Amino acid sequence: MAAAKPAAKPAARSAAKSAARSAARSALKRATGPARAHPSPKARYKGPLPLARSRSLLAIATLATSRFVPSGWTDNFVERDLGLAGATDGRAGARHTRAIKPFERDTGWHWHDMDGHFVYVLRGWIRFRYAGVKKAVTVKAGSCLSQPAGVAHNVVGYSDDVELIEINLPAIYATIDLPEPAAKRKRRAAKRA
Repeated sequence: MAAAKPAAKPAARSAAKSAARSAARSALKRATGPARAHPSPKARYKGPLPLARSRSLLAIATLATSRFVPSGWTDNFVERDLGLAGATDGRAGARHTRAIKPFERDTGWHWHDMDGHFVYVLRGWIRFRYAGVKKAVTVKAGSCLSQPAGVAHNVVGYSDDVELIEINLPAIYATIDLPEPAAKRKRRAAKRA
């Protein structure tokens, strides 16, 4: 009978955790660093294109043509469609979101079946937790966040006046709710005791 493999040594686990933390810090630095020009000076397609062959439609959403409606995911927000879904044949979507009620509770852990999710805060602030990121991430007015696409997250706070623009790739996507992490359930149970 073959001998069982010994369990991973604590030092190896510690090194793995340290490497993961270092990778997360590097990703955050890259994400918050200066914008970089596209490395290739070549065009991806032959242009310029005539309007009839454009790769997206000319579209504009104004406050008169795109009214705020109740948000589909919570009654604490209203949102309005900014017309990118129609202009891009569904490749991208954008909405202008505004809080109408104060923060009451987190959204719960969930993830979106997206290839890209970007948040630009116009007013106030919003705070997220991300799986694999130790600290909460707060995005304030004037800041733009690229959420790690497909990663579990939770909205854990926002200012009463938060207003933001969300851009997502593609326009239509699934949102999958997740169970609360075990560590949080334990902390909550300990508080009740």
